[in-house]
Amino acid sequence: MAQQLSIFSAEVSNPRLTDLAGLLCGPGRTVVFARATARLILPVSDPWRAKALLRACAERGITAEPHACEETGETQLRTAFRRDLAPLAAAWSSAGDKAVPPAFLPDGAALRMWALSAGRWTDGGYLLPVDPDAPGTHAPLAEALLRCGLPTTAPTAKAEVAGLRVVGRRRLARLLELVGPAPGPGCADHWPAVSRMRAVS
Repeated sequence: MAQQLSIFSAEVSNPRLTDLAGLLCGPGRTVVFARATARLILPVSDPWRAKALLRACAERGITAEPHACEETGETQLRTAFRRDLAPLAAAWSSAGDKAVPPAFLPDGAALRMWALSAGRWTDGGYLLPVDPDAPGTHAPLAEALLRCGLPTTAPTAKAEVAGLRVVGRRRLARLLELVGPAPGPGCADHWPAVSRMRAVS
């Protein structure tokens, strides 16, 4: 019998602009201009991530382009300043700092964007990186994941990328159900897979 998809799964939802909140869960940032427009900036470390994210943004009517950061040299995806991104930027800002909206509950589409942006395997689990420059978002994001059935643990290694780890076969199966299949070649080693998870739950 085929497994029934969750109503929160990325595969059963139509692409929406609000899905881009998943990028802000991780290292993504918004920049506001004149309070009426905003742009989205996201560092990307792998070509497959850039390709998948450009496609995902285009599916939501957003054009993004790769740029080299002048300060760090890292590749970033960057949108133009757009009016339709201003509400997203406002929702994820408090007193000028990046902040998680109080009622935020990540569905499959947002989680898929989060995994696409920076998700990876590490330290016995699957890591959803958070923004190291926005520590105030870490606890609220952990609480939001808990509310959608994904309890997480913090990384333990001192040199670890800041993030929230999904550990255990049942939790990983839940994450995979929500984010859907890997987006294409070259990313299998960075995508949730129950077969890679040690049986700890």
